[in-house]
Amino acid sequence: MNCLTQAWSQYEPELRGWARNRLHSNADVDDLLQDLFLKALRQGERFCSVHNARAWLFEVARNTLADRPRVARTTVELPDDLPSPVQTSEPVDSLSACLPRVLSELSAQDREAITLCDLQGVAQADYAQAQGITLSAAKSRLQRARVRMKQQMTTACQVQLDTAGHVQDFVPRKPA
Repeated sequence: MNCLTQAWSQYEPELRGWARNRLHSNADVDDLLQDLFLKALRQGERFCSVHNARAWLFEVARNTLADRPRVARTTVELPDDLPSPVQTSEPVDSLSACLPRVLSELSAQDREAITLCDLQGVAQADYAQAQGITLSAAKSRLQRARVRMKQQMTTACQVQLDTAGHVQDFVPRKPA
């Protein structure tokens, strides 16, 4: 890694000046140079085979600087006396009361696909393997089951949608 320390010693002052012209604080300059050095260090022996170490360092510095706003996480201090949020129940949240009836009215295959993948969180690939079908077939089966469940739920629970297609109201039904 002698080539890295040699290149760093040679170009670090120039890189620092370049960064100082673009960043607001010395701490930000130090952070950028530290990130740059770590990226160069991760290259290991490959860094020694770089044809132009100065160009590589400046290119990575530019990319790192460009990525900073994208990866930056800004935080805002919240006051201690902030009121707790009021829990409101949207109609779509209450719609789960219709789910047992609708599931009982679906075919066994549809009910199993939805129960396993959507309600129990089984991965579609695992579901496909357990059913002895391809992943593509499992995805299609689940998609068709979801469409039939939506149709059944709309009918059985008398779901009413607003103009934007959101659940506005429904009639809860117990399992038949």
